[in-house]
Amino acid sequence: MIKKILIANRGEIAVRIIRACHELNMEAVAVYSEADRTSPHVYMADEAYCIGPPSSNASYLRSEKILKVARDTKTEAIHPGYGFLSENPDFAASVLDSGISWIGPPPTAMRKLGNKLEARKIALSSGVPVIPGSEGDVKSGDAHNIATKIGYPLLIKAVSGGGGKGMRIVHNPDELTASIDRAMSEAGASFSDSRVFIEKLIANPRHIEIQIAADVQGNIITLTERECSVQRRYQKIIEESPSTFINRKMWKKMAKCAEDIIRASGYTGVGTVEFLMDSNKNFYFLEMNARLQVEHPVTEMLLSIDLVQEQIRLASGEKLSIRNVTPNGHVIECRIYAEDGFNHFLPSTGTILELSVPGGNGVRFDHALRTGLEVTPYYDPLIGKLITWGNNRNVAIKRMKQSLKELLIAGIRTTIPFCNSVISHPKFSSGNYTTHFIEEEMDALVELQENENTLGKNIAIAVTALHTLRASSEKTSLNGTTSNWKTTGRKDALQ
Repeated sequence: MIKKILIANRGEIAVRIIRACHELNMEAVAVYSEADRTSPHVYMADEAYCIGPPSSNASYLRSEKILKVARDTKTEAIHPGYGFLSENPDFAASVLDSGISWIGPPPTAMRKLGNKLEARKIALSSGVPVIPGSEGDVKSGDAHNIATKIGYPLLIKAVSGGGGKGMRIVHNPDELTASIDRAMSEAGASFSDSRVFIEKLIANPRHIEIQIAADVQGNIITLTERECSVQRRYQKIIEESPSTFINRKMWKKMAKCAEDIIRASGYTGVGTVEFLMDSNKNFYFLEMNARLQVEHPVTEMLLSIDLVQEQIRLASGEKLSIRNVTPNGHVIECRIYAEDGFNHFLPSTGTILELSVPGGNGVRFDHALRTGLEVTPYYDPLIGKLITWGNNRNVAIKRMKQSLKELLIAGIRTTIPFCNSVISHPKFSSGNYTTHFIEEEMDALVELQENENTLGKNIAIAVTALHTLRASSEKTSLNGTTSNWKTTGRKDALQ
């Protein structure tokens, strides 16, 4: 078993992995940028080392810096979390070439599945249905014949990467050339790969994913689905399990397809196979996420398992320990972003002036926040994940509503009120929603928020005003505050 792990990430996922390491009696090594010097993941780790300036291109994406820390600390394994270098096969290969274990899938499988065109080929060869689309990448000059054959409306997608970047919807031929050029430019800037391809646009789909885990001995387990259809700009906001849209017979078909893709690609470790489903319940392979998903706590709470610890065991060469698990109840997750959900999801930065975290039966809040922490513009705006469990969906929804009211993050704007509106919307309550839910119901969501006048919202406003007045009277800016704590009795780069 591995005894010392470096976490090549930050924020709530770094905290999550550190906790898993400590429960397994393993040492955790943190890396951090100058902007994250006093972030919770830094002082929770057994060792912590600065790897550069705030920009991720100068710190968290610098693989040579991370590898140097790993070698200097005699780290046995690297866990990449999600984002940053987590789906970079070259980084994974360099970790393994350094004699360090990689807590993730083999680089060969990452290369196959990270390329959406190659992943489509694997799915097709395995008999898994895929969305009609181009066989290879396309350029604006040769796209019209392909588009006419597939039929409008279309979706242009980047061959590499994800998160909605390099994607464009095209409704008619007049939009095609300009849309492809813009998608290629964005894909090149985001992923250093400007290639794009074309798929048929599925009208009003549901986004459903299957969690999997596989060991090096050839054992595979497909776990419960997660419904991820509440999205904005192709990025998920709310996830739940089980889905309200599919039954167990349909799940078995999707799970079989997920397993076939895993076997065909030589995948081991924890991962997620994603599908789109149309209104007639025809499903199509979308992509494979060769890493730990942001929404993994949904599955953990539903099945009472620990996917991060399972990742570590699998990377140590052990057999799958997750077997014959039975779903229990219902789980909902709200992603909390430092964004104004009612103002085009405009990012928000600033100092957290007050923090109050909800609790109680069936409530979990994954985060890396503290009072006085500065939320900077350098990284993804995801700052936490609120998860509730109930013995049925109605109970899970009620607990989520109560937890959103209790969750207080004063000093910045967050998606807490937006999530509250979504959870309170009749379409969500009935389970009758698609990936277009937010854009179609935004006016209703705004109206729900305007009618909401919760104690938590009033407290947040009052706390923000109090701290602003205090800062003004003392002529002191909280943004300039630095931590004066020091750590003793452990190796640390903070002193």
